[in-house]
Amino acid sequence: MTLTASAPQSATARVRRRRRGYGGPVLGWLYAAPTAVFVACLFVIPLLLVFQMSASDWPLLGGNRGINFPENYVDAVDHRLFWDSIRFTLLYTVITTVILIALGLGLALLVQESTRWKGFLRTAFLVPSALGLASASLLFYVLYSPIAGPFADLMASWGITFLGTPEGALWSTIFLIVWRYAGFYMLLMLVGLQGIPDDVYEAARIDGASRWQTFRDITVPLLRPTFALTTIMCVTGSLLAFEQFYILTKGGPDNSTMTVVQLIYNVAFQGQNSLGIAGALSVIVLLALIVINVFQMRAFGRSEES
Repeated sequence: MTLTASAPQSATARVRRRRRGYGGPVLGWLYAAPTAVFVACLFVIPLLLVFQMSASDWPLLGGNRGINFPENYVDAVDHRLFWDSIRFTLLYTVITTVILIALGLGLALLVQESTRWKGFLRTAFLVPSALGLASASLLFYVLYSPIAGPFADLMASWGITFLGTPEGALWSTIFLIVWRYAGFYMLLMLVGLQGIPDDVYEAARIDGASRWQTFRDITVPLLRPTFALTTIMCVTGSLLAFEQFYILTKGGPDNSTMTVVQLIYNVAFQGQNSLGIAGALSVIVLLALIVINVFQMRAFGRSEES
C-alpha cells in the first residue's frame, strides 16, 4: 500500500516541478515583453534609423536616395557653425554644471540645518521644478521682452537688454536653467546628505572638528556617489540643451548661442533640409556623449576607490 500510494505522489511532484521549470522563463519573458517592446519601438528602431540616415543621401522631403557615406560626416564637420556650436555648448555645460551642483549642495545644507522654515524652504525651492522647461522658457521670454515684459521701462531707461548680446543671452538662459533645476538638484543632494550616518558627525564633534573640517573631511567624501550622479545628469542634460535656446534666442544673436542639438534641428528642418547630415551630426553627438559619460564614471570610480 505504501509503495502504491507513493508512486502517484512522486509522479505528481515531478509534473509540478516540470511545470515550474517551464513556466519560470516563460513568465519572465512575458513580464519583460512590454518593456522590451517599448524600448525597441522608442529607442532601438529610431537609433538604427538614425544610423541609416547618417550614411544615406536623405533629403527631408525626398526620402532615401542611396548611400552617401562618408560624405555626410564630412559635410557635418565642415559646417560653418559646427565648431562654434561645440565651443558654446561646452562653455554652457561647464558653467551650468558648476553653478547647479554648488547651488544644489548649498540649498540642501540650508534646508537640512533649518528647523522652523524647513518645510517652507523645501517647497519654495522645489516649485519651479514642477514647471515644464518649455513653459518656463516661454515665461522668461516674456520677462526678458523689451516691449511687453515687466522690466521693459527699466531696460529702456538704462539701455540694457537681456537677449540682445551674446553674453546677455547666455547668462539670461543660465539664470532660467538655474531657477528651474536648482530645487531638483537640491533634492538629490539632500537625499545624499540624509544617507550619511549621524554617528560620523557625532564622532567628529567629539574629536573637536570644526564645521569646515567636518564638511571637507566627512560630508564631501561621503557625497561622492551623489556628486557622480548629479554631474553625469547635469552634463548630459546641458550637452543636449535645446528648448531653452530655441525659445529664448533662436540661436542668436548672430548664431552666438547655437547649441549642437539646435544645429541638428536647423540642418534637418531649416536651411539645408538634410536628414542625412543631421543624422551624421546626431551620431557624432551620441558618440561624444558615450565617451564623456564613460570618462566621468571612470573618474568618479577611481576617486571612490581611493
